[in-house]
Amino acid sequence: MRRKVTKAIFPVAGMGTRFLPATKSVPKEIMTLVDRPLIQYAIDEAREAGIKEFIFVTSRGKSALEDYFDTNPQLERSLRKKNKTALLEELKKTNMESGAIAYIRQHDALGLGHAVWCARRLVANEPFAVILPDDVIAAETSCLKQMVEAYEETGGNMVAAMEVPQEKASAYGLLDVKEDMGSIVSVKGMVEKPEPQDAPSNLAVIGRYILTPQVMRNLNAKKEGAGGEIQLTDAIAEEIEAGRDVYGYRFRGQRFDCGSKAGFLQATVAFGLARDELREELSGFLEEMMHMKKVAE
Repeated sequence: MRRKVTKAIFPVAGMGTRFLPATKSVPKEIMTLVDRPLIQYAIDEAREAGIKEFIFVTSRGKSALEDYFDTNPQLERSLRKKNKTALLEELKKTNMESGAIAYIRQHDALGLGHAVWCARRLVANEPFAVILPDDVIAAETSCLKQMVEAYEETGGNMVAAMEVPQEKASAYGLLDVKEDMGSIVSVKGMVEKPEPQDAPSNLAVIGRYILTPQVMRNLNAKKEGAGGEIQLTDAIAEEIEAGRDVYGYRFRGQRFDCGSKAGFLQATVAFGLARDELREELSGFLEEMMHMKKVAE
């Protein structure tokens, strides 16, 4: 019987330099889309997918992440006293059960593969998920839940994939497809950030993975890849070379790259418009802005 995926790794050790000076004192993962930090979207997605153990790979200066998931009895008492039950329920969603969350330090910034490898002892000999909080995905059914359901049918290793324009291929790891079965594709190769003319397909890997324990063992070799870093895609590619299954999953939803300023702003607008209490005022403001731009032209 195939083991369920109940553990997820969240690599959150990056310094967030693209968002300086904000990230000088605030971890990027705490920056908010509307009224929830990026990391909350990732946690909610993992919970919906059935994840029970949450492993954060952090670095110096990330203590605000730990505080965010702790309880705040004084604030809860204040909300309860003022009968603000709706806010109290929202606040409770940020609390994590004792023992459900663990923090591991990545002392050297040696790449995503190294960050994942830092959690090896907590993963042990189980399949595990990896979620990159920079990739926020708006979906009716969470991206990771879609993948978990597909994984229960296929086994092996699975990466989330989306189609990208050819001119943007060099910004992603791309899949070399062996067989296209619709939402699932079997993979015969992975290429990290190729030149557009060398791209094997337009299917890009984005920040959701379900991986076997063997991938973690592959990372033990600490092989340097693109950019002199230990690449997670290289460890997954070794599985293909060994004849083991790797799949790409075309998820249903819209992905926002919140690791970039433009993507973060786009996500803010999209998630704001999705909220009933904000939609009318925000859409009116955007329409007014567009009108003023046309008049100015």
